[in-house]
Amino acid sequence: MPSTLTSEPPRPRLQGGRLRGSGARRALLRLTIVLIVFGLAFGAWYLARKGFSRNWRNLVVAELHKRGVEASVRRLTLDPFRGLIARDVRIFDYKKREQTLAFVSEISLDINYAALFHRQPFLNAIDIRNGDLTIPLPPVAGQVAHAELTRFRAHVYFPPERIEVSQAEGYFCGIRISATGQLIKRANYVPSANDSAEEAARRLRLLQTLVTMLQRFRYPSVAPELQVKFAGDLSELEDAHVETTLHAGEVVRDQYTARNLDLTSEWKDRTLTIPRLEWSDQAGRFSATGTWSRLKGDATFQARSTIDLASLLGSFGLGAMLGDFTFQAPPLIEASGSATIGAGAKQVEVIGKIALDNFAYKTVAFEGVTADFAWDQKRIMLRELRLRHRSGQLSADLLEAPNDFRLNIENSIIPSALVPLVSAPLAHFLEAWEWQRPPNVRLSVRGVSRDPATWHGEGALALGPARFHGVTMNSASSDLRFGDGVYALANFKVTRDEGSGTGAFSYNTERREIKIDHVETTLNPSDAIMWINPRFWEHVKPYRFHHTPHVSANGIVQLGDGKETHLQLDVSVPGGMDYTFIDKVLSFEQIGGQLLFTDDRLQIFDLKGTLFSGTLSGSADVSLAKNDHHYTATLAVEKADFPSLTDLYFKYKTSRGELSGKFDFGGIGADKKSLYGAGAVEVRNGNVFAIPVFGPLSELLSKIVTGAGYSVAHEATAPFTIREGVIHTDKLKVAGKLFAMVGHGDINFVKNDLDFDIRIDASGPGALLTPLYQLFEYHGSGSLTKPVWRPKRF
Repeated sequence: MPSTLTSEPPRPRLQGGRLRGSGARRALLRLTIVLIVFGLAFGAWYLARKGFSRNWRNLVVAELHKRGVEASVRRLTLDPFRGLIARDVRIFDYKKREQTLAFVSEISLDINYAALFHRQPFLNAIDIRNGDLTIPLPPVAGQVAHAELTRFRAHVYFPPERIEVSQAEGYFCGIRISATGQLIKRANYVPSANDSAEEAARRLRLLQTLVTMLQRFRYPSVAPELQVKFAGDLSELEDAHVETTLHAGEVVRDQYTARNLDLTSEWKDRTLTIPRLEWSDQAGRFSATGTWSRLKGDATFQARSTIDLASLLGSFGLGAMLGDFTFQAPPLIEASGSATIGAGAKQVEVIGKIALDNFAYKTVAFEGVTADFAWDQKRIMLRELRLRHRSGQLSADLLEAPNDFRLNIENSIIPSALVPLVSAPLAHFLEAWEWQRPPNVRLSVRGVSRDPATWHGEGALALGPARFHGVTMNSASSDLRFGDGVYALANFKVTRDEGSGTGAFSYNTERREIKIDHVETTLNPSDAIMWINPRFWEHVKPYRFHHTPHVSANGIVQLGDGKETHLQLDVSVPGGMDYTFIDKVLSFEQIGGQLLFTDDRLQIFDLKGTLFSGTLSGSADVSLAKNDHHYTATLAVEKADFPSLTDLYFKYKTSRGELSGKFDFGGIGADKKSLYGAGAVEVRNGNVFAIPVFGPLSELLSKIVTGAGYSVAHEATAPFTIREGVIHTDKLKVAGKLFAMVGHGDINFVKNDLDFDIRIDASGPGALLTPLYQLFEYHGSGSLTKPVWRPKRF
């Protein structure tokens, strides 16, 4: 059967030259392709490494300018995966190109190439991945040199007449920032007016301070997050609408830790509103709200705080403000106010209140303090200040204004508790007091400033039982006045068990002197003098009063090394007093005189009194200098009871008569041997021989003339001197009816020794025996109480 398959037609036979031509073309094509690939690879490598030419960079810069971004590009490269990349981009202020705003390491450009070739806007978007944005800052010592936004990622679209930021993220000073929003850039875009150079510099300084401060913060747990949403017109950025939300779980600065920090803010219609600012710490919580209008420059705020204020201030280097305080509980502070913030004069007004329990200032513990306050830069006011201490309470109102200072105080805190808070001189004064109950003090102070040197004031003082310089008082009251460095107690009254004192005192701080004016007292002088000046006490204590005397005091006491002391005391002692003289106590029935204290000196004038039923008058001059106890005195006695004197000094009670005399003397303290002086003594209507020293002479006279002796020695006179414990007389004369006696010699009252010569002299009928008188001369020796008289001629 015939075949159904069609046989293959015969192949044409090609010539050898045509085959060789076709192979060459293929080789050339391959070479061309290789060259093209190599060229493209080299071009890609070149564009990736070296970048496009300046013309292309300028084209991109011009396109960015059209989109509202003023920039310069150092390199424009091509990335095979990301496309066109602008590297080392410098961003300028759109209004002032010479001012650099930021550096960006690289920006990926989304290009519409068709629009590029048709010379139309070709930039669709820019993309930044893991870039670093650096803002240069002016060089300032102690401040950062630039601000950095690290790990910056952003995708920005450029639809017609808009700039849209779909998501921008980065880290600024450890804070994670994310932003979304859009800006309108109209075709007829005209930038707003340029800010002044001063305003631009102020903003940079503010940013520099903010960055320097933020770099001190640490975030141990999670980085804080700041979310920003914005919308506005590129030509009017001041009118943009911006919302921000900041949250931080834990923020640490030095020794202070804040937790759960939340901040929300809104910028709208050129007004900043902060509806919420809150955080807490180990002590309490802080919350605040505020607003600020840029157009008007007005700001308002409200705040409430129970946080650890001392630690917070310390973390910002302001710990010295509260360095003297120790808090057991956080202070409660509530404040609200307003401010005017602008280029002109700034004005701030704040009102609020403070409450604090259980705190200490320096070393003084207080139970609490409350106060309302107001402040407006020029004036400060405190109302209803209540400072509580375990001993009492201080209440005060204060107003300080230009050239006007007012302070009203009522205090019942024990003053000794405040010693660590006052100046050294006042502390020394307060330490001299001991209080059973706190005093009540009321003061009204007026001045022109807070400087105490400008203050004048008045008030009142009331004391209960207290001790001053160790001397007790039952009560005291006084009006207070002070000013120009003078502190005065007027109409004062102090009471003790034995009496009271009234008058006025004042203390001049510049001259360091106490002025005493019309002080009248019926107090014990040795106690009262301790209140005036304790160094006078040893000069007053020898005077021991039977009853409290009446003392009038006027004059000045200058403290320290001053030489102007002039204090006069008029003393009247109707009840009498005791005074020790030559180891014997003289008891004055009554006495009075004038004492004048001057620098290192005490003078006594018009001394008048009653001693041994006779009259006493005299004066004295006593040294008050340190290690100098010299004194001089003059005493005169009229008709003193002679037996009382002989009984006191010689223990002999049978003498009779009246003693008169005068004695000018001096000495050193209680040293009997240092006593010196001169005087004269006279005994009338008495029995001279009743004195133990002359007693044996009466027996000798009785042997010479019967009946002579005690009955005839009724009068005696003798001038004398005293030196080194020896009484010396050159003319002792004892007169009687028949005989007289004259003598001279020494009586040593320190050694109790006698060295005396006496002879009989004529008187009356005894004159007939004158030739024989020289035979009756006697010499006395031995002790004063047991003398031995022997004839000198036998």
